[in-house]
Amino acid sequence: MRKAKHLLGIFFLMSPAILLAQSKNHYSLSGTIKDKATGETLPGATVSFLQLPGVGVAANSYGFYSVSAPEGSYILIATYIGYRTDTLYVDLKGDLQQNINLEAGFGLKEVKITGSSSRSNNILTAPPGAQKLSINDIKNVPVLLGEKDVLKTIQLLPGIVAAGDGKAGFFVRGGDADQNLILLDEATVYNASHLLGFFSVFNSDAIKDILIYKAGMPADYGGRLSSVEDIHMNDGNNQKFGVSGGLGLIASRLTVEGPLLDHNGSFIISARRTYVDAFTGLAADSTIRKTKLYFYDINLKGNYQVNKNDRVFLSGYFGKDYLQLKQGNGIDYGNSTGTLRWNHIFNNSLFSNTSLIYNSFNYNTHFQSSTNNITVGSAITDYHLKQDFNYYLNSNNKLDIGLESIYHVTQPGAATTSQTSNYNSIVLQKKYSVESAVYISHEWKATDRLKLTYGLRVSDLSVLGPGNFYTYDAAGNILTNTDYSSGKIVKNYINPEPRIAASYQLNDSSSVKISYDRNVQNIHLLNNSTATSPTNVYLPSTNVVKPEIADQFSIGYYRTFHQNGIEFSSEIYYKTLQNQIDYKDGANLVGNENIEADLLFGAGRAYGWETYVKKKYGRLTGWVSYTLSKSERKINGINNNNYYLASQDQTNHLSIVGMYQASKRWVLSADFVYNTGTPVTYPEGKFSVDGSPVYAYGDRNSQRLPAYNRLDLGATLYVKKTRRIESSWNFSIYNVYGQSNPYTIVFQADPNNMNRTQVQQTTLFKMVPSITYNFKF
Repeated sequence: MRKAKHLLGIFFLMSPAILLAQSKNHYSLSGTIKDKATGETLPGATVSFLQLPGVGVAANSYGFYSVSAPEGSYILIATYIGYRTDTLYVDLKGDLQQNINLEAGFGLKEVKITGSSSRSNNILTAPPGAQKLSINDIKNVPVLLGEKDVLKTIQLLPGIVAAGDGKAGFFVRGGDADQNLILLDEATVYNASHLLGFFSVFNSDAIKDILIYKAGMPADYGGRLSSVEDIHMNDGNNQKFGVSGGLGLIASRLTVEGPLLDHNGSFIISARRTYVDAFTGLAADSTIRKTKLYFYDINLKGNYQVNKNDRVFLSGYFGKDYLQLKQGNGIDYGNSTGTLRWNHIFNNSLFSNTSLIYNSFNYNTHFQSSTNNITVGSAITDYHLKQDFNYYLNSNNKLDIGLESIYHVTQPGAATTSQTSNYNSIVLQKKYSVESAVYISHEWKATDRLKLTYGLRVSDLSVLGPGNFYTYDAAGNILTNTDYSSGKIVKNYINPEPRIAASYQLNDSSSVKISYDRNVQNIHLLNNSTATSPTNVYLPSTNVVKPEIADQFSIGYYRTFHQNGIEFSSEIYYKTLQNQIDYKDGANLVGNENIEADLLFGAGRAYGWETYVKKKYGRLTGWVSYTLSKSERKINGINNNNYYLASQDQTNHLSIVGMYQASKRWVLSADFVYNTGTPVTYPEGKFSVDGSPVYAYGDRNSQRLPAYNRLDLGATLYVKKTRRIESSWNFSIYNVYGQSNPYTIVFQADPNNMNRTQVQQTTLFKMVPSITYNFKF
């Protein structure tokens, strides 16, 4: 810990912001930026002074802003994507609070602003690899079964690749699916999929926006190597009550929101459920008729403005999937989260957020027969405290300081049996750990063209008892077994995580950005398939399993055209990874008390080039993204200790998305996706043992699945749109030309000739039409 303190001390000495003093004739202007119609805060909205080019600031995650300027009278400009630009007159003779309400609409073309205020947000901001999407950005993108889905939409962006049809998770810049930090109102969501990946757990009616970091993560984020998906729930309309929802072929949803306590607060309740099981009950086949298959999720949030300086939020998510076959076999799994937050404004320059967070994920697999009734389960639960401070020293300097601590309780596996069962119940010992971190970050506008964001995060993982902790030899045999009592520290891992990102404007329409960041991951998903699954096992770092570490360098060129109507970016990155995990051949992940004996460890690397073009305005909008990349691992004991392709490697990834406003009532949309097939290990030969075929496999991941490609079409018909009532029909076709994309490929003996081997490919979706009715009043 002394090393960490020395690093923090050096950081403070290096930070020029600490040495800056406000001039006596400078005053701060602060407040909250909200949607005028609903009272929703607008995180990331910008304010600037017309008379002071280059002086401006973006609001934080709660819509709070603070900017300073010399004493005088100014025209203040407030902007937010998808909202009309607003101008206000302010007379700055002392520190001043000024809340701002913006109207939704496309007013950017109505107001011409010169100077730095007109520059595109993607030109100004650091770091590279960061993107923000609102629900408006995704509302017309065609997806499976007509459900708007933030996680499915981000997989159409560069550097983010879907695991495939029917597979949960996604891969970012060559990382594994578990290396993405997915947050919902600051709570970690460990498994973000419904129906094994067909849907995500995020009901778009409850979501405000999503902020994505693929590189240059700010120091307040930690715990994952590849990316951050920071998802914010709507606060609820504090102006009027409203009801919205949708009726689809297999799922429906309903949202209710409105003001509380004389409009000083608001609430939102949003629920969604599928009803596939209602249709299976009508099937002629009795096996299908007895099948139960559904998921549900509920989002709840309330907030209250205690006074002008204090606001409290309480939000939660509850979701569950359930699949049961006729025989009683099946699975159920689900997430639950809760977040209690307190925003406090100390003064015009200092903002505080305190959060108490709970999140849990569990799964159960059920096996039933005439004599056996077995349930196998696993779970992970976190108790999380987080404190953040945003300190606006002046218009050119902002400090973010904070700390957090997470208590992890992991149940790797438990099997419970009935009294008539032929098997005994087995409960693996729970794993306990505390993951803590302190951080400091400085945003410094060094010149009108150069912006720096740099910081240091120091993380610590304490592996705790009670429990037995083993060491193993190279063959996986137990060397030692030590019993630790409750609360006893077994092992400490302290890791500094430096971060730096810089943005340099070449001119008003182009910039260059560069970043370096180190990330550490202490929670590992043990998974020997290509995607996350509810039956995978979560394991914290132990005395044997070390924290994973990634160092990433990224540089990009950004440019806008046609008065910021078109954005272009091109980035390259290189990432090195330490302490990566793979598995011995035949490793058993479920119910294995000595799972660490079946693990192998090594290094990895990933590198690539991403390019992105987006048209933001006009009747035709959309984007094109392309990624050329490679992801490799080098694990002792695999492929003669040479580098081999990671399971998630996809050389080429192309996405084309377009939305066309055909008329006032019709919006047409389409997307096309092409991915190189993922690496697999196929048998290269076979031999017979006692008359049964045994397959001989070659090097790991030395072959690939066939390439994946798909075209989706969609159309939205707005039936009615007034100030009080909105209704629309959404029509979509997933996989229009019926491409047979592989879900699995299995090698098996030909039942007609056991000496021959046949290859069987399973495809989930040839073509899926859908129709959804949406309403709001």
